[in-house]
Amino acid sequence: MSTQVIHQSPGTGNGSRYLLKTFNMIVLVLSVTLIVWISVDTFNRVNFLENHAYMTFQFWVCVVFIIDFFVEMHYAPDKSRYFWHRLLFLLLSIPYLNIINQMDIHLSHDALYFVRFIPLARGALALSIVMSYLSSNAVTSLFISYLSIMILIAYFCSLIFYQREAGVNPQVNSYWTALWWSAMNMSTVGCDISPMTISGKIVAVILPVTGMIIFPLFTVYLTDYVTRHMHKDKKQ
Repeated sequence: MSTQVIHQSPGTGNGSRYLLKTFNMIVLVLSVTLIVWISVDTFNRVNFLENHAYMTFQFWVCVVFIIDFFVEMHYAPDKSRYFWHRLLFLLLSIPYLNIINQMDIHLSHDALYFVRFIPLARGALALSIVMSYLSSNAVTSLFISYLSIMILIAYFCSLIFYQREAGVNPQVNSYWTALWWSAMNMSTVGCDISPMTISGKIVAVILPVTGMIIFPLFTVYLTDYVTRHMHKDKKQ
C-alpha cells in the first residue's frame, strides 16, 4: 500500500485508478513480506549481509517503492507539492544497504543493522495508512494511523534489542523478554532490564520519546469520541 492517500485529478480514468490500486497492493504485500523476513532472520540469528536472497529481495522491494512514489506523483494534481510533502517516503525507499555493500563501505555492525530497518520504516508507514482507512472519521483515522506506527516501532525496536542484546546481556534470555522491555519503555513506565550495547541504548531513547509523542493522541481521540456521542444524544 502506498503511504499516500491517493488524490486523483478530475482527468484520472478507471485505468489509472486501477494502476494506482495495483501498486498500492503490491507495496502493501512487499512491506508485510519484508517485515516477516527480517523477523525470521532475527530469530534465527542470520547474518543478513551474507544472505544473498534477502539482499536481492530488499533491493527489488526498494525499487518498487521508488516506482510507486513516481507513479503516485505522476497522477497527483500538484506534482511539486506532492514531491516536497512526500520526499521522506522517497528517501526511505532508497536501497542504502545494497549501495553500502556494493561500494564496500565499512560501517559498524550496529550501524548496518539500523540501515537495514530503513525500508521497514517505509513499510510501516504503508501499513499505518492502510489501518487508517478503516475509519471515515478524520480524528479516528489519524488515531488508528499513529497507533499502528507506535505498535510497529515497538516491534521493530524489540527485534533490534533482541538481536543486539541476546548473548551479551544476561537479562535478555528470549525474544519475549525483549518485547516486554520494548513495551514497557514505549509506555514510559520503564523496565528493570538495562541495555548493554550501543544499539540497545539507542532504542532505549527512541521508545519513550515515541510514547510521549503518541500517547497524548489517546486523549484527543477520547475527547473527540465523547464529544461526537454527546452531540448525537442531543440531536435525538
